[in-house]
Amino acid sequence: MAESSARGLGQKAYQALVEAIEDGSLTPSSRIVEVELAAQLNMSRTPVREAVQRLEAEGLLVHEPRKGLTVSRLTQERVVELYDMREVLEGAAAAFAAQHASNAEIEVLQQLCRHEHEVIGDPVMGARHNRYFHQNIFRSAHNSYLLRNLSTLTSSMALLGNYTRHIEGRAEKTALEHLAIVEAIASRNPVLAEQKARAHIRSAHEARLKDMSGF
Repeated sequence: MAESSARGLGQKAYQALVEAIEDGSLTPSSRIVEVELAAQLNMSRTPVREAVQRLEAEGLLVHEPRKGLTVSRLTQERVVELYDMREVLEGAAAAFAAQHASNAEIEVLQQLCRHEHEVIGDPVMGARHNRYFHQNIFRSAHNSYLLRNLSTLTSSMALLGNYTRHIEGRAEKTALEHLAIVEAIASRNPVLAEQKARAHIRSAHEARLKDMSGF
């Protein structure tokens, strides 16, 4: 029981740190101090250390000379690599979801689409809703190997923050793209579901690159 509780706290600390990186509370090159993080999260250092080690193993934290452990900063090359892999893996997840999702899982996805307009004006909540939406598709694929790879990729995406959601019209376009994916999954059409998922990721990638270049 104690071991299970410890693992739960480690996961909670990990998720809190990922969200802090995503919403900008922890910015690229921010120094990571376990004592300070433990105080902020109101936890002991043990689960925080576990979370920090996991983030370091996944590449979200790196050691910098004279600074110690810091939040990673992505180059444009790595951004392209992330989106390329995201298109492949999320396309596969949508296709599997069209084949294997239960009716209850599809209903959850449809509900998320119906409520997405409620978070359009809030970049932080919008980013969290977006992550939850995609995680539900991943789980609906019912493929543990794919889920494991997507989990690592999703954590790395937190390094990009939620910057594209401030672009005029981007949140509304995202909602329409999400709806198209869910409609394809609900119609049990794996080919169309993959196409819609890949198109959504390409659209997000284009917005990201435009934002990074200042256009």
